[in-house]
Amino acid sequence: MSTPGPETYGPDRRALFESEATALYDEVLAAGGLPASDERIAEGGERHRPFALLAELGLLRRDDATDTWVAEDPSTIQSRVVSPLGQEGARLLDESSQWARAFAGLSTSWRRSPQSAGQGPFTYLHGEAIDPFLAGLVAEAEDELLTAQPQAGRDAPSLAIATERDTAMLERGTRLRTLYQHSARRSSITHQYVAAVTARGAEVRTLDEFFNRMIVVDRRVAVIPAADDLRTAIAVREPSVVAYLVDIFERTWERGRPFANRESSMMKDIAAEQRAMTIRMLIEGHSDPVSAKRLGVSPRTYAGYVADLKEEYDAETRFQLGYTMGTRGVSGNETPGVSGG
Repeated sequence: MSTPGPETYGPDRRALFESEATALYDEVLAAGGLPASDERIAEGGERHRPFALLAELGLLRRDDATDTWVAEDPSTIQSRVVSPLGQEGARLLDESSQWARAFAGLSTSWRRSPQSAGQGPFTYLHGEAIDPFLAGLVAEAEDELLTAQPQAGRDAPSLAIATERDTAMLERGTRLRTLYQHSARRSSITHQYVAAVTARGAEVRTLDEFFNRMIVVDRRVAVIPAADDLRTAIAVREPSVVAYLVDIFERTWERGRPFANRESSMMKDIAAEQRAMTIRMLIEGHSDPVSAKRLGVSPRTYAGYVADLKEEYDAETRFQLGYTMGTRGVSGNETPGVSGG
């Protein structure tokens, strides 16, 4: 049997294999064979497509002596399908790297050209154009990457991509500093990302307060959101604006607490900071969804924070809670760890 090319077994044929062919294989295996005269596997029969795939793969072999189709050991067949696909995957990864390097050269030429300067210092990015643009920027980073990531809502697939991208950047000598909110410390996938990048020299800190998402590459380009839904971003190349954003990042960074620090005293301070911010949200009268977003937690978690405060101040309603905190001079701006009760 000739070795099939990787294009032979794509998603459609795998879906047929998983949904119908494997069931037919199990049936043949259990019965000890499948009569070649079975009308179900004949051209146009209800089991013809899965049967034809099994026969093509070599998982079913015709026994001429008994005129039946019998099952073959799948371990001897698997490599015929999987190995070519793996080889093709490696080839495509190498090819994508070559294309990325080719485009990087064009991007450098573009940034230095009069035409690029003529388009102004601001570029609007929409929807699916954002991620490829960011990937290209990070791939070109030479000195430093600064990122601010509010909330812990980055999903596992996006963090897996970020881990691969950022570790590659760190390994070529580029520095990385990242800010999260304190709530990110409760995310297991964020912990995995942080462990991977800090092992290669990155620094990660957390902060109690809310901040907007931002990425700054080599202090020459900053990417910030243009709308609350994060479906539009602005790439900023104006030096004075980028310098201003970097200054904001540096001031915020100084107030952050190292992600890797798990000392009990610091964890108590973090809990106190989150408690104080919950109090400020209550006093300022923000809705639960807004307050939860600013703390970087789910509405349910925020409701739990409020319930803890009610219990602490022996209040049955939020009105009673606000009144009691007011009479005791609690504002949410006290020194962390110092209660107004």
